[in-house]
Amino acid sequence: MDARSTGSDSIPFTAPAETIGVLDAAVAARLLGATGDVTFVIDAGGVIRDVAIANPDLALDGLGEWIGRSWAETVTIESKPKIAEMLRDAGAAPRWRQVNHAVARGEVAVRYLAMDAGEDGRVIAIGRDLRATAALQQRLLGAQQSMERDYIRLRQAESRYRQLFELSSEAVLIVDAATRRITDANPAARTLVGGRKDNLAGQAFSAILHSEDRDAGVALLGAVAATEKVPPLGVRMADGRQACALSATLFREGRGAFFLVRLTPLTAASDASADRALEAILERIPDAFVLTDEALTILAQNSAFLDLTQVARAEQVTGQPLGRFVGRPGIDLTLLVQQLREHGAVRNFTTIVRGDYGLQDEVELAAVATEENGRPCYGITLRNVGPLRAARQPVGEAPRSVEQLTELVGRVSLREIVRESTDLIERLCIEAALSYTSDNRASAAEILGLSRQSLYSKLHRHGMAAGALADEA
Repeated sequence: MDARSTGSDSIPFTAPAETIGVLDAAVAARLLGATGDVTFVIDAGGVIRDVAIANPDLALDGLGEWIGRSWAETVTIESKPKIAEMLRDAGAAPRWRQVNHAVARGEVAVRYLAMDAGEDGRVIAIGRDLRATAALQQRLLGAQQSMERDYIRLRQAESRYRQLFELSSEAVLIVDAATRRITDANPAARTLVGGRKDNLAGQAFSAILHSEDRDAGVALLGAVAATEKVPPLGVRMADGRQACALSATLFREGRGAFFLVRLTPLTAASDASADRALEAILERIPDAFVLTDEALTILAQNSAFLDLTQVARAEQVTGQPLGRFVGRPGIDLTLLVQQLREHGAVRNFTTIVRGDYGLQDEVELAAVATEENGRPCYGITLRNVGPLRAARQPVGEAPRSVEQLTELVGRVSLREIVRESTDLIERLCIEAALSYTSDNRASAAEILGLSRQSLYSKLHRHGMAAGALADEA
């Protein structure tokens, strides 16, 4: 029985002497060099006598310089027994074995097949570089792990969706857009309709509505399929005892389209309408309004707050700390929270607002502490009072009083406060000198210890130079 009928993995040539003949050394060398990434000719003592390298990466690792070295010395200590086994079994039953070579750039994994090459004990070892295979296996493993992570996230998202769907107090139905039949319903919907889950799944959507409202309900689904925004529709349930606001949203899942149908009892719908009206009013009031949680993280705000903080979109503000825009660092907001916790409300609280583009305004703040779904939160209104205070400053009055200068603490640096204080004192001293000398600039310069030119320069800088030229003449 020949090898073709033994069931072995390999099938040798049936008549190599007739079909191949005797190959010369050059042809044999080309064949062996092209067979693997690296090919060694090893003598009976295990010493490398010749090498052919087809893989440039292995040439860079210095395998071409191993002629004259023992083959076993080129591998790691764990691979030495494998080298001995391959040399021993080269003539009997050669098989592929993986070894690791120690090179300058680390370790190189190579898979070898060692075959007996003559009676003098020579062995030809054909090797294949496994780094590309290892990299491919690593990418495959990474892809499998990524798929597993995505699958876990998908299962978690599905679990959260199912939990939210089941625990929602609002009646929700999933309706097939093609058949208009209910595919799923949450407990609130089953309670509202008065049926069990088995009764609703597969039931026609129109069957849960009053006979007089069925056509309108089906028409609403058709309108939702054709356009994005469709106002809610008042309908009655089949038993006629409960009136609801019917609204729907179209979504796609797989290759099918479905409606997410919400049924809100009209009493609750009225409350929701009142909430929307209140939101519209807060959005349109001229004063800035912001809602924060207990940690002063912004939850919601109106357009006036965006204008005050020089922010273009609400998404840039929501989730940000209030201290990014409001209050002197480390002072105002700490005091504000303390007063809210003690008294529950704050009025006429003066602070500052900083815009994203460097604008800084003085504002008057009013705040109240409340709760939303059992969690503490703060509602805050801000009114810009900077222009109003500037308008109230009498004409000709000094630009800053001592009280006004101390109010700058936390708003500008100490260097700027000192510079402005110096300007204020300098102007007051010049005005006192001019008053004492009956507006004689030369005498005023003398009592101030300044040259006349220096005094005129300071008068120009403070806007007090009127008449200085005439006096000089």
